[in-house]
Amino acid sequence: MTLVFATHNENKLREVQAMMPSGIIVKSLTDIGCHEEIIEDAPTIKGNAIIKAKFVKDNYALDCFADDTGLEVDALDGEPGVFSARYAGEKKDPQANMDKLLGALKNNNSRKAHFKTVLAFAKASEVITFEGICSGEILNERQGTKGFGYDPIFKPDGYSQSFAQMDQKVKGTISHRGIAIQKFLDFLEDINLK
Repeated sequence: MTLVFATHNENKLREVQAMMPSGIIVKSLTDIGCHEEIIEDAPTIKGNAIIKAKFVKDNYALDCFADDTGLEVDALDGEPGVFSARYAGEKKDPQANMDKLLGALKNNNSRKAHFKTVLAFAKASEVITFEGICSGEILNERQGTKGFGYDPIFKPDGYSQSFAQMDQKVKGTISHRGIAIQKFLDFLEDINLK
């Protein structure tokens, strides 16, 4: 089975490909020749995931799944949330995003946060969504060099390492994206597509 994953992000693509069973081939937007910018202008994480999955299904007639992820920090009333990738500006610079978040929490002892991923699967005329949440806390400084995005400053509950320090297989099992992907794979198994 071949599915399109609506991303150009090579780090995210590798992470998702590593989670897939051998019977599922995952292609990126680049692989299918989709170079248009998909405008993610929904006010919610779920809405943006649906926009991306439907864009590929409607324009390329291929079964597609897409995800959108946000980091929601309690002390910042859920920021950066749906704006996580662009928190420090349209350049989507992860270092600048982390700097801005650490600055916003500089004098705050409350570091609770969670990552939320919503995965949308567009097949035929329907879109089905799956949600994954990973709770944890924002560290005071970067730790580790693996992963991407906010991984160096996020430590999941029950673990002593940041996402950027973890073995990627462990991260894939407990992460927001890993949880959403597993729900998606369970769904595919239930409908005998695998």
